[in-house]
Amino acid sequence: MRALVDCNNFFVSCERVFNALLTDRPVVVLSNNDGCIIARSQEAKAIGIPMGAPLFQVQDLVRLHNVICCSSNFALYGDMSQRVMNILSRFTPDLEVYSIDEAFLEIDSLAVAEEIRRVILQWTGLPVSLGIASTKTLAKVASSCAKKGNGIYYLEHPQPILEALPVEDVWGIGRKTADFLHRQNLHTAWELASQNDLWIKKNLTVRGLRMAYELRGIPSLSLDELPSDQKSILRSRSFGRPVSTLEELLEAIAAYTTVAAEEVRLLGKKVGCLDVFLHTHPHKAGDYYSNSAHFTFPEPTAYTPTLITAAKESLRSIYKPHLLYKKTGIIFSHLVPETSFQTDFFAPPSSKNSPLMDVLDRINRTYGDKTLRFAAEGIAQPWKMKSEGRSPRYTTNWHELLTVR
Repeated sequence: MRALVDCNNFFVSCERVFNALLTDRPVVVLSNNDGCIIARSQEAKAIGIPMGAPLFQVQDLVRLHNVICCSSNFALYGDMSQRVMNILSRFTPDLEVYSIDEAFLEIDSLAVAEEIRRVILQWTGLPVSLGIASTKTLAKVASSCAKKGNGIYYLEHPQPILEALPVEDVWGIGRKTADFLHRQNLHTAWELASQNDLWIKKNLTVRGLRMAYELRGIPSLSLDELPSDQKSILRSRSFGRPVSTLEELLEAIAAYTTVAAEEVRLLGKKVGCLDVFLHTHPHKAGDYYSNSAHFTFPEPTAYTPTLITAAKESLRSIYKPHLLYKKTGIIFSHLVPETSFQTDFFAPPSSKNSPLMDVLDRINRTYGDKTLRFAAEGIAQPWKMKSEGRSPRYTTNWHELLTVR
């Protein structure tokens, strides 16, 4: 059987693990710069707070119901996600991590599902739901049923559920495809699954035919046990306030480059190219400005000082003075394995840079993020995004460990 394990209200649940005062209270988690709502507790959903709404648009509801607003804490969420996935890997080697709070796996009994749910709750404090069926697509459907019930739902006879399921709610069907199916008088998942194979393949391609097979209970999508090979890395944040000076922009791009470089090394990769971009606020008065610059390295590198130098040089080439910038960021692309890449015959070997970066990464992982940092990143960083309600990074920062009084 295929099972989809889904952490319930994941971001909110992570906050509640370390703050019992949030239990049974309406809670929302906000996006970067505390702008929009990206997660809600069941209590927040019940009072009508919509997903994705800008915070300022629901301030009346927030005040009326004493809704607790938390800034996003992605360091905490990422670490808690990894703990959940590590637990799941103890139960089966057939595991596909689908997102930060979801994973597909194969199980052989409902008793295993009960044990998975119990162990994750006991070891992490996070409640999870399991949707179980014969295929991944049906497991997605079962997961929605599990959240409405006792947390586990086995979709043994899918037809009654699929007859009531709108076709646009089927996993993998986008808005354009749903509009096309409605024009063909196909409105439910069961109506789609009942169509002739040749018609489905002609109008929805092989991918659509596989989806139909899955809805019929015929496994057609395998578990991707290994994550796909990452080809690029993006690091960007909106500023907490408008930024106009080149000095602050250079600090920001150096900070983003440093974080991305550490991730590249963690993946065992080197960077072949980078792109730097920046833009002003698209909805503020004045002319909107957006630009980017590309840089190709003569030889792939993961050495942070080299990456910072290239990023700053690229930013200087597109910077315009007297503008108020909202955001800047960096993209690393053409990532190649650190053990096999095309070298430059005339360039000096770069392998001598690795030990220094290894020491830097090891110290920061052991003693906390930014224990050692590059001066180019700045110290005060007044441009940093607004995150006034962020909880401590309980599991990844020594200085923010939970204190019990």
